[in-house]
Amino acid sequence: MSEYFVTIGIEIHCELKTKTKMFSGAPTSFGEVANTCVNEIDLGHPGTLPCVNRHAVELAIKACTAMHCTIDPLIRFDRKNYYYSDLPKGFQITQQFYPIGKDGYVEIDVDGEKKKIGIERIHMEEDTAKQFHKDTGTYIDFNRAGTPLIEIVSRPDMHSAKEAAAYVDTLRKNLFYINVSDVKMEEGSMRCDVNISLSPDKETLGTKVEIKNLNSIANVQKAVQAEIERQSALLDAGEKVEQATRRYDEAQKTTVLMRKKEGNVDYKYFPEPNIFPIQLDPEWIKNIQDNLEELPQARMERFAKEYGLNEYDASVLVADRAMADYFEKVARLTKETKKAANWVIGDMSAWLNKNAKSFESLEVDPEAIAQLIDLIAKGDISGKQGKVVFEE
Repeated sequence: MSEYFVTIGIEIHCELKTKTKMFSGAPTSFGEVANTCVNEIDLGHPGTLPCVNRHAVELAIKACTAMHCTIDPLIRFDRKNYYYSDLPKGFQITQQFYPIGKDGYVEIDVDGEKKKIGIERIHMEEDTAKQFHKDTGTYIDFNRAGTPLIEIVSRPDMHSAKEAAAYVDTLRKNLFYINVSDVKMEEGSMRCDVNISLSPDKETLGTKVEIKNLNSIANVQKAVQAEIERQSALLDAGEKVEQATRRYDEAQKTTVLMRKKEGNVDYKYFPEPNIFPIQLDPEWIKNIQDNLEELPQARMERFAKEYGLNEYDASVLVADRAMADYFEKVARLTKETKKAANWVIGDMSAWLNKNAKSFESLEVDPEAIAQLIDLIAKGDISGKQGKVVFEE
């Protein structure tokens, strides 16, 4: 197989952690009875008008700040026109021309090498309804219609399946840590579309193929690798890669054609007439940015500095925010911080896994764990006896 230069760009749709929809007062919730979390505005009834969700704008500003984007303080929306059965209004309200954030980046780590991946833009929009295709017909649940989203569009700065997976994982952790989204890919609150092209050299771009709706970090890596191999085989055989939209088939471990693309769809964008431009108060933006939660990378560095942890232990703890929170409560109550990390990562995690529990639901007081660690450190009880005490 010949070596080709791989170019990857990723678009991520992320549902924002609000109590109500982007432009209506209907509740946002997952797993409720179909069509119970919906109102006239979500359904596009005549005479209804949208009202912008202030909290959604606040969360979008947090996401832009975490990704080092330049924020546009004048909020403007546009109308994206197309007809589809999951879009009751016949259009989607989005930010095509004036995204809230642009020109940012995130730093990823692949095999110990750090690299910046550019963020072209972050814009706000509303989600569509959800369709269920069955033998008896297509059923539509409008509970998701109007849920606030941000779309994060990367620059084509990734060149391998590992880099693509690391980028999605980094974004996911960042958005979770700053409470912008619950980023549950399996529930669809974070959805990932990957664009891949192969070319003989860096100077030219190959034909772009899009893989839609990847629902896990592992599948991002597998799908990208499978598509690289598929396109490489075509080019090796002297065939052309066709511009298309594909999906990843886990059973076959390959990408499968959904539809071929022949040029761009004309969505006839124009400024949304029912939402006037909104000038944000600079002090309000500054207050949101000044109170931004600690990001995973900053927390890792602080754990190394404050608690003397090595990079591996710090990264394992930070990968699970609830675990990191629990460790920190224990570490503040004992000088044996490295032993505290070992206990949390080792014995406690093993017990939780065995009993199908999590650090969020753990009823053991951190103070009790700190006392137990101190008893072992002083030699009052052995490590083996400590495990028996912990089990009790």
